[in-house]
Formats: sequence, structure tokens, C-alpha cells
Amino acid sequence: METPLWFIFCQSDLLLLKQADGTFDVPRGVQPPLPAKPWNTVHTLPVADGEMKTFRIDSPPDLPSYELCPLRKSYYVLPFEHYLHAGKCYEINYWDQNTRYCGVCGGAMKKSSAISKRCTQCGKEVWPQLATAVIVLVHRGDEVLMVRARNFRGDFYGLVAGFVETGETLEEAVAREVMEETGITITNIRYFASQPWPYPCGLMVGFHADFVSGNIHLQHEELSTGGWFRADNLPHLPEKLSIARQLIDSWLEAGGKE
Repeated sequence: METPLWFIFCQSDLLLLKQADGTFDVPRGVQPPLPAKPWNTVHTLPVADGEMKTFRIDSPPDLPSYELCPLRKSYYVLPFEHYLHAGKCYEINYWDQNTRYCGVCGGAMKKSSAISKRCTQCGKEVWPQLATAVIVLVHRGDEVLMVRARNFRGDFYGLVAGFVETGETLEEAVAREVMEETGITITNIRYFASQPWPYPCGLMVGFHADFVSGNIHLQHEELSTGGWFRADNLPHLPEKLSIARQLIDSWLEAGGKE
């Protein structure tokens, strides 16, 4: 078994080892590159070739040869497998921080397994919760629907997306979100792929769908602009790490049609 990988976070930044050639790697060793404080919970999770460990620190460390890297940016400097590991570790730390007390009786929660906690008073057991969301690329002939959300930090356009509500299927959520956000009716909703989305604890489920009818009427509380785009007039696209980009790229690889 290989020595553990250490995924150490300061807020949403990941501590990485900067190597002599300028590349980055995840610290590995029997001990972490800096000790955990008594109040830091160290989580141990299995990986294919051993195990990974993760915990949170309160302030940036002063460690030569180490740098803090935002979790999103780590996608571009780490092997994809390690980026996925980092995302899972971030979600575990987020869950740990937000489940300190029982939601039933208010008692203190204690780790029961690597991914569960049990209330020390009433015995209630909890596991990490996922916020499931859908995202869809809507097709109209050789055009696709793209929108820009008000909370986007850059100038890129994305796709219609939203959280699944209690009591509805994924496909129902897709149709509802498109109608609510754009006023458009769709059909032929078909699964594309899913993606863990650790910002902070999501699962994104991607779909293709076909336009039926309607004119775009944006839900301005959430969207600032949107429209139909052909392959030759696309706006600034979302980052490669996102399933939105994967959906768009799959359409482009098919020649701008689906």
C-alpha cells in the first residue's frame, strides 16, 4: 500500500507541493507536511492504491515549497484523478463542519465511520448529503440555448440548470427549470452524463433536450441574458472542468448538431 495522500484545505484552497520543475502535486507521506491541531478532525478515506487523508487548517501556513491553490484551479495543475479526490475531501470537510450537532435533539455528533456520524445523545445517524442539480443543453435545429446567470463571476455563458425538488424526477426537473428560467417548452430529454460538483456538495446531472415552442422570457432574478447560438457564433464558454462545457463540446464534436 502506498503512503497516504494528504488533502489539506484552508477554506476552499488546497495545499499543494510545488516541485522543482514548476509542476504541482498532492503531498504524500506517513505524516502530513504540517501537523493537525487538536481541534482539527483528520478524515481517512480509501482510494484505489491506498488511502487519502484530509483536514482543514485555520490560516495559511508558512511552508517552503508549498502553495495554496483554489480547488477549481487545481483541476488545471493536478492529474484528473487527484482533482476528483480533492473534491471528495473538500465535501467531507464541509459536511463535518456543518454537522456538529444533531438536527433532532441538538446533541453533539461523533464520527461513526469514515462517512457517517452518530448523535451522542439520541443515536441519530447521518451521512453526507448531496444537493442534486440538473443541467441541460437545449437544441433548436443548428442552434443551442445558452444563458448567463447573474451569479457568474466571469463573462461566460452557461446552460439552464437548477436543483431537483422533492417528489420530481430528473427529467421533470429539467423541463421545469427550462420553463421557469426561459419560458420555453422542451421534449426528448435524454441523459448525457453526471459529475460530482464539490462547490460545496453537489451532483450535476447533464441532459440534452429538443426545443418545442416558446419565446425566450428570462427569469431575471437568476439570469441576466440568454439566447440561441450556432457553432460559429458561440459566446465565451464555461471552463473545461464543468459538465456544461462537456455538453457543449459533445455538440461541437458532432458538428454542431445532436
